[in-house]
Amino acid sequence: MNRRPTATPPPRATPVGQVDADALAALAAGRHADPFSVLGPHDGVVRAWVPGATAVSVVTHDGQRTALREQAHGLYTGAAPGVRPGQPGSYRLAIQWPGAEQVTHDAYAFGPVLSAEDLEALAAGDWRPALELLGARLTEMDGIRGLRCAVWAPNARRVAVVGDFNSWDGRRHPMRLRHAAGVWELFIPAVAAGERYKFAITGTDGAITLKADPMARRAQAAPATASVVDDPSPYPWTDDAWMQSRAGRQARHAPISIYEVHAGSWVAPDGDRCAWDQLADKLPAYAHAMGFSHVELMPIMEYPFGGSWGYQPLGLFAPSARFGPPDAFARFIDRCHAAGIGVILDWVPAHFPDDAHGLARFDGTPLYEYADPREGYHPDWNTLVYNLGRTEVKAFMIASAMHWLQRYHIDGLRVDAVASMLYRDYSRQPGEWIPNRHGGRENLEAVEFLRALNATVREQTPDAIVVAEESTAWPGVTAPVAEGGLGFHYKWNMGWMHDTLRYMHEDPVHRKHHHHDITFGMAYAYSERFILPLSHDEVVHGKGSLLNKMPGDRAAKLANLRAYLGFMWAHPGKKLLFMGGELACPTEWNHDAALDWALLDDAGHKGVQRLVADLNRLYRDTPALHELDAEPAGFAWVVMDDADNSVAAFLRQGRTSLVLAISNFTPVTRHGYRVGVPVAGRWIETLNTDAGCYGGSGQGNQGAAFTVAEPSHGHAQSLPLTLPPLATLFFTLEG
Repeated sequence: MNRRPTATPPPRATPVGQVDADALAALAAGRHADPFSVLGPHDGVVRAWVPGATAVSVVTHDGQRTALREQAHGLYTGAAPGVRPGQPGSYRLAIQWPGAEQVTHDAYAFGPVLSAEDLEALAAGDWRPALELLGARLTEMDGIRGLRCAVWAPNARRVAVVGDFNSWDGRRHPMRLRHAAGVWELFIPAVAAGERYKFAITGTDGAITLKADPMARRAQAAPATASVVDDPSPYPWTDDAWMQSRAGRQARHAPISIYEVHAGSWVAPDGDRCAWDQLADKLPAYAHAMGFSHVELMPIMEYPFGGSWGYQPLGLFAPSARFGPPDAFARFIDRCHAAGIGVILDWVPAHFPDDAHGLARFDGTPLYEYADPREGYHPDWNTLVYNLGRTEVKAFMIASAMHWLQRYHIDGLRVDAVASMLYRDYSRQPGEWIPNRHGGRENLEAVEFLRALNATVREQTPDAIVVAEESTAWPGVTAPVAEGGLGFHYKWNMGWMHDTLRYMHEDPVHRKHHHHDITFGMAYAYSERFILPLSHDEVVHGKGSLLNKMPGDRAAKLANLRAYLGFMWAHPGKKLLFMGGELACPTEWNHDAALDWALLDDAGHKGVQRLVADLNRLYRDTPALHELDAEPAGFAWVVMDDADNSVAAFLRQGRTSLVLAISNFTPVTRHGYRVGVPVAGRWIETLNTDAGCYGGSGQGNQGAAFTVAEPSHGHAQSLPLTLPPLATLFFTLEG
């Protein structure tokens, strides 16, 4: 039987705008790495990826609606008359969700977020575009308000933005990769301030991790971990007078006295009111009344673990939400400046914690940290070390510093743990560290970073200061970068703190054997520009309070503490005192409890507080105590070798004033103790730490002493003095 040949059926027409099966599967699985090649307007066709929607239409600027067809799994496609390529405002998407319709511009109708010049600058390590362009920022693009997102993740397979605005669906908003700089970008219309978000990053191994925005300017309060879209409205600052005067207030010849504060435990919480507003009502006025020139805040950058006190931060651009919103933090700074108080922030560029939502293996690889744990793991704190050899990481860190100085009018940064940055073998045994390219132990990348940081601050905010917490003898910490130094303005004098506290811990009967501890600081006092710190580190982890470091019964402890504080304020160097030191707190600091202000009901504790206030005023109002602070001409020993009597005396010299300071570190009153002075006349006893108003015995020199023509200590005349027990005295030449 003959059969007629069967005709070949004509090919089925492919619906307009449909994509191939592989691209569709990649979109559906959240694997597609080039969404702009598929989504948005293409040759008269619009494709929208909205899984979960029941219908989608294109709405042109004249109100005409054109329904798109669902190809599968939430991909809607179709011809769209009236859509003009390159003009995102020419249409919107009307998305029908179960129970509601959303009308919004199409994120995939917008062109690139960053220019080629921006990418080139980012790749070169320029901090300016890192600060201005990376992260998520509310802005306008092509006249349309929305969220501009950009994140550095060069080794990621795919990155998407997830948040409240897309039901945290990682399929909805995949980003465009700009290969030149390893930056992923996307503009999402109609996002509002206060919405939460993260980046869903597909690493090299295919695993997806939700990461907080490294550049976020606001974050959720711990233990929540999302970033929060910040309101870009500028704060209405009222501190012009302060900003114009602060250069002189922070100069090497200025009286700088710093009150170190933990924002969460200075006062008890007041209901639901944010901590910044509570502090603004009380702390600036208190610091001013106490005579301090600055407050220094322990780290307030967002951090996950409260027990780290902020020294393991992950949000280097966001004030911690545990204390209130960013605008409340700005109000606090403004109030401090109105009270004549500068604000210094502790800032931590040395290391960061390995929390999964943070910087650790950010794009699936060691990106912000060194890959080798001999470089990238910090054994002291179980944290990761920034790879400052990467230009992008260096730019990220400098951008953070400039963010606080510029946006929040911060007056200075105190850089934490500088020694751990400078040495590759810090807290490591042989074999646990990698030498530098010259075979040495110095971290050359960190040195370069610190110099670049300080040079940038001096160029961009020349009246702000940067302070190093550096515990070794690294040379030139405060020397200019041009002279081979690190370029800091000031350095904490950790050696002075440890030596003098060790001396004060000794029973007075044994102090004569340790006299060098109280005098040795002057052997190197002018090697750097120093701040003398009595910091939080000395009153935690079983070290006891300042008061309980002192020997003897309660009265002796208070007297020792008063004498020590007097010696500190007389000694060359700016001053720093941790909160509670002025109250003579009997217990070490507890970050979970407020200071015990009820101590002031006791005359002894009230006396120490009054003494600190009077020391600050004397220091501020007496040029000899601060004017030549960093110059050898400002100091001269008078008595440095009287170990048997545990007495130390020295002169402080200003341009036009002269002060004699003398300390008796034994409980024995010394009558007729002779001290040589360079000028004859009446010397006024301007402060006596043993005065009755401070809780002392009230012994002294009845307000003044007169020189006699009896040579002593290399001078033609001398003062016969009564030295009260456990006391420091200040004398100023009359006239």
